[in-house]
This record gives sequence, C-alpha cells and structure tokens, in this order.
Amino acid sequence: GITVSRWIDGVMEKNEFIDQDSNLRGVFFWGHAPNSQTRGLEMKRAMDKLDLLVVIDPYPSATAAMAAMPGKAEDLNPNRAVYLLPAATQFETTGSVTASNRSIQWREKVIEPLWESRSDHMIMHQFAEKLGFAAELSKNYKMQKVKGMDEPVPEDILREINKTCWTIGYTGQSPERLKAHMRNMNLFDVKTLKSKGGKDKETGYDTTGDYFGLPWPCYGTPKMKHPGSPNLYDTSKNVMEGGGNFRANFGVEKDGKNLLAEDGSYSKGADITTGYPEFDHMLLKKLGWWDELTDVEKKAAEGKNWKTDSSGGIIRVVMKNHGCHPFGNAKARAVVWNFPDAIPQHREPLYGTRPDLMAKYPTHDDKKAFWRLPTLYKTIQQKNIADNLSEKFPLIMTSGRLVEYEGGGEETRSNPWLAELQQEMFIEINPKVAAEKGIRNGERAWVSTPTGARLNVQAMVTERVGADTVFLPFHFSGRWQGADMLAYYPNGAAPIVRGEAINTATTYGYDSVTMMQETKTTICNVERA
Repeated sequence: GITVSRWIDGVMEKNEFIDQDSNLRGVFFWGHAPNSQTRGLEMKRAMDKLDLLVVIDPYPSATAAMAAMPGKAEDLNPNRAVYLLPAATQFETTGSVTASNRSIQWREKVIEPLWESRSDHMIMHQFAEKLGFAAELSKNYKMQKVKGMDEPVPEDILREINKTCWTIGYTGQSPERLKAHMRNMNLFDVKTLKSKGGKDKETGYDTTGDYFGLPWPCYGTPKMKHPGSPNLYDTSKNVMEGGGNFRANFGVEKDGKNLLAEDGSYSKGADITTGYPEFDHMLLKKLGWWDELTDVEKKAAEGKNWKTDSSGGIIRVVMKNHGCHPFGNAKARAVVWNFPDAIPQHREPLYGTRPDLMAKYPTHDDKKAFWRLPTLYKTIQQKNIADNLSEKFPLIMTSGRLVEYEGGGEETRSNPWLAELQQEMFIEINPKVAAEKGIRNGERAWVSTPTGARLNVQAMVTERVGADTVFLPFHFSGRWQGADMLAYYPNGAAPIVRGEAINTATTYGYDSVTMMQETKTTICNVERA
C-alpha cells in the first residue's frame, strides 16, 4: 500500500506514474492528526479532490475543519462526501493497549460510549458488514451487545492476534495474563518491572518472574509463560527470563563472511554456545530435539520454521528446554547491504541553507520506491540550489514536541487544564536574528517557506536555538495562514487553543528506506508581523 506520509501523492500524482489502476479516491482519517503530516498546503488540495473523506475520532480533528474550509475552485470535487464518525475514548471501551516500552495493559470500560460514539472494533465490524465481509473478519469473535448493536468481544481480538504474531513475540500476552497483572500491580517493581512474586486471587495465576505488561517480545503460547522482554538483546539473562541476542534474519553468510555470532557469544544458559541460524523442523531433527515435541506439535511443525509453526512447539522446545532463541544467534549488522547507503554517510537535506555542502554531500537519485509512487530527491535539491532558495529563506526550520500536548493536539488542546499551560503556537528565535528582524519577545511574527505558506505565530526570543535555526512545535492546528478556522469546526467542538500548524508550511522530503516524512529540516524566513 501507500504509506500515510504519501497519500497526498496517491491523489495528486499523474496516474501513469502510480502503480495502481486509479488515483486514490477515498481516505479515512482514523485517529490520525493531519497536522502531524508535512506538506499541509498540498494536503488541503488533495482533500478537496477526493470523492470520500471520513474522519473517525473522539474529537473532530483538524481534518474536519480543513475539509469544511473553502479551497481553490479548480481543486474542489463537487461530489465529495465528508463524514465525521465519533469514536469512543479510552474511558468508553475495553481492550489491550501497548505502551512505548512495549508493555501491554488491559484497560476496562469506565462508562458506556456517550451519544453516538462507538468503539473502534465495533466501527470496523460494521464497515465489514456494509462491505460484505463481516463473516470473514469476525468469524473468530464472539459478539456482545452495546447500545443494541453487535460489538466483537475484545478478548477474542487479542487472542486472534496472539495466534498470528509469532515473529515479534506478540503471542504470549493473553487477556487473562494481562488482567492478572492489572489486578496485582503492587506485586511489580516500578524500576525493573519484574514481579516480586505472588498469585492472582481471582484466577490463581502466579506472576512470579513476569515483567509488567509482558513487554513484547513475549514468545510462545501463553501457556509457556514467557515473562516478556524488558530489554532487547540482553545476553546476561536466560531467554526464559527475558534475555536474548541478535537475530539471524539475513542468512548465515554474506560475501564469504560468517554472519552468525562468534563462539562464546550467546544468551545465558543456552545449550548452544556458538552462533546458530533460526530454527526450523530440519534443525530440530539435526540436533535430536524433534522428539521433544508432542505428536500434535510434530504434525503442526512438519515442514515449518518457528515463525510458521502455529502450535508454538518449536518455540517451546528451543526456548524452554534448551535456552536458545528461536530466531537464531547472529552478529549485529554494521554494514546494511540492502540500504541505499550500506554504511551510513552524510547527505544534505533537499532544502538547506548551505548550497556548498549540498553540492559536496548530495542527496539520492530520484527513485521509484516500492510504495507505488515515484520519490524525488536530486531533482528537487538541484532545483533549490539553482533557484538560490537559501538566499530567500536563510533560516533552518525544525519542529518537535512539547510536554503540554500530545500528537496533533486536538484532544489535549481541548482540555482546559492543559490548554491553560500553553496558550500560543510560537517560534523560538535566537536573539541575534530577532534583533536583525526587529522582533521582540512576545510579538507576532510571520514565518514563510518555499511552499508559499505563511504562518502567523508568537515569537519566543531565546538562546535555546542557534542564530541559523528556528524551532516550532507541531501540536497546533485551528489557524490557517493567519486566519482562525473556528467557523469550520462543528459547533462547540473546536479546541480551546488554536494555532498555526507548522506542517502547513513544511516541504517535500522522504526517507529513502521507510518513506518517513521530513519534519526536522526545511528552510524559512521570518518577519515581524
């Protein structure tokens, strides 16, 4: 598919350059903030060209206001349909959630969904019903009634995930184990995450050895009771205590060089103390471990490897009986031969203030990536040099986060207590630049970029940024090039704090491997408003 960062081009690019029959005609913004994505001016044009735009969120996101805001007449699709579907918040639904440290928690519904709000999994099921494949999507789920409508039971959804995600170790975290952790938080050390020992009174489940939330990878079936992995690649622990080693994911040899770990590098207690490839049925037989599988496991594991053995038998034997890691034991890769730069090298951004460095450290050639779309690199960089953009836009513009707000900020800027803490979208400017521009701390400033966008923001004069750089946070929306978008939100649903989105002004640029957007480096100019 097309990555979220490139959907704009799926709409706007000439069809002969896209590897699909037609351009994108419909887009669903499901819990996604448009102001967290770059190229805002082009995004607005792409929204206007769609046949269908759906926003699924507890709060009408900036997408809703952008869709209602008048655009260019030549871009507007007169037949476009826009729908706002209210989704339930975390307090109105039950299920598993994963934290950034890879721990998983089971949350319980506090109140029933308000008004017309529905849970994400109910919305998915109902879409599948409309489109005719609900029997397939939900065949493994029991249904419960919520507001008189069918909703898949969340426990069954997690169990289905547990049966499929072998490669990343999202298989051992059953609803029952997670619920036992939530009921017994007091048993876990707040620093190490490890349980101090104790049983869940409701089920008798013994948490001893578990890490809170069973951080993935948590391998094997829940019955195997892998404790989760608080730290990756930790050879000081046995694999059944959350330890691990580097993955043998790229074969055993490259250009005549051994890719497996050196002798003596292995997880604590492993029966194999040399490097070894990932495990499959052949390796188990060669090692004489095959008969440690049950007859049922043998039938499931025949002809399979650890990732495709749906019984989990290969994982059980390798980890529990022999202390080895099912994905093998290899060296870390310092030379990544399937990356554009096998060894990292410096390349200047597409938009920069140093044409001399851009010439010395050029970007990649243009390429047709496997995301169905052409991606421009050198064409843009060389044009920017030829057009002397660095003279018109002499400052590096970068963006980042604030502690007061989260993501696109629609929810947190609608919270009166958080909104009070940061009431203005701002730009950090070095005192030297501020003096040159005649801008004082707290005054308004215009920020312009090569896209033609102009943002009106409050100036914060500070030495936290150098004289060549300005910084703007990315959590804001609700103002568009100086104008308040209040009229374009549903009545009573606009965020309390509204400000310019920096990504209204950011420019084109994508990582050559992941297609992640360029949010950290472009160029701009600043003037006193």
